[in-house]
Amino acid sequence: MSSALTDLFPLPIVQAPMAGGVSLPQLAAAVSEAGGLGFLAAGYKTADGLYQEMKQLRSLTSRPFGVNLFMPQPEHAENGAVEVYAHQLAGEAAWYQTELGDPDSGRDDGYDAKLAVLLDNPVPVVSFHFGVPRPDVLDALRRAGTFTLVTATTAEEAVAVERAGADAVIVQGVEAGGHQGTHRDIPENDGSGIGVLALLAQIREAVSLPLIAAGGLMRGSQIAAVLAAGASAAQLGTAFLATPESGAAAVHKEALTNPLFVRTELTRAFSGRPARGLVNRFLREHGPYAPAAYPEVHHLTSPLRKAAAKAGDAQGMALWAGQGHRLARALPAGQLVEVLTAELDTARTALSGGGAAGAAGMGGAR
Repeated sequence: MSSALTDLFPLPIVQAPMAGGVSLPQLAAAVSEAGGLGFLAAGYKTADGLYQEMKQLRSLTSRPFGVNLFMPQPEHAENGAVEVYAHQLAGEAAWYQTELGDPDSGRDDGYDAKLAVLLDNPVPVVSFHFGVPRPDVLDALRRAGTFTLVTATTAEEAVAVERAGADAVIVQGVEAGGHQGTHRDIPENDGSGIGVLALLAQIREAVSLPLIAAGGLMRGSQIAAVLAAGASAAQLGTAFLATPESGAAAVHKEALTNPLFVRTELTRAFSGRPARGLVNRFLREHGPYAPAAYPEVHHLTSPLRKAAAKAGDAQGMALWAGQGHRLARALPAGQLVEVLTAELDTARTALSGGGAAGAAGMGGAR
């Protein structure tokens, strides 16, 4: 990775931006203060809401941080499919005593307005999810002094990122919690995701950009593994979900290690786009027939998810989590960064020793 970018955060640890109120300014500040790179998630916020969070974060730390934007989505959903899904969710609305949301509440997540905020009030790093920005957008951010990162889930997507002129690629493996950052939502590709280590190898051979690895990373030994595989840094989301600075609901944090939730699945049940979450009642009952319709389904189910969270009902919430969720530790975010760094140093020492010691140090990260 370019020294100018790595100089921003001395430790190769990036806190993933988690939309929906999880990535609070307090979380990003704690990670940045500890030497990692904290992130705000602009997704599902207004432009003014983003500006206020940036202002709050800057009052908490003078260290660099990042902001993540969702790319506007093309219109491809079939209205009939969304209407059918709404009919199927009528029982959920009655159970939680709420109304379903309006599926036509907007497709672009206020992208242009948020981009204007970031150009008027530049931040050190901006990342993009669900697609590649136009080259002129990336150029404008670069002129403002901002480094740009774009998520890719295949080597082909990484090539598109490089051609557009971004500074680095976030390599998102299928293990990652929350939404897969695919550039195009193609239902026929559901279930064809690639693990982060295999994906790193493919993308490393396809592009010359620096790579940030994401997907199920919960321990320092796993960070060592992706660094050894060619990444310049690791992005962790679920690992920071359980921290006290996270804005996740208490029942969501508890579910990460609750033996009732034994596995995760990619599902369209809550948003209409593939996203990995803990398997609960809502996912089991509605996932099989949820349409490919983002953000229509996201808007449709939003009141249901909020009502379930208010009621403390984990069975009706979107419990986003990566495959490593059982390894979550409810440590303060800054302390978690310290623990991860110590684990990383131990793994690197084992690797540098070579032979059996090196193999033992990396065994759990494959």
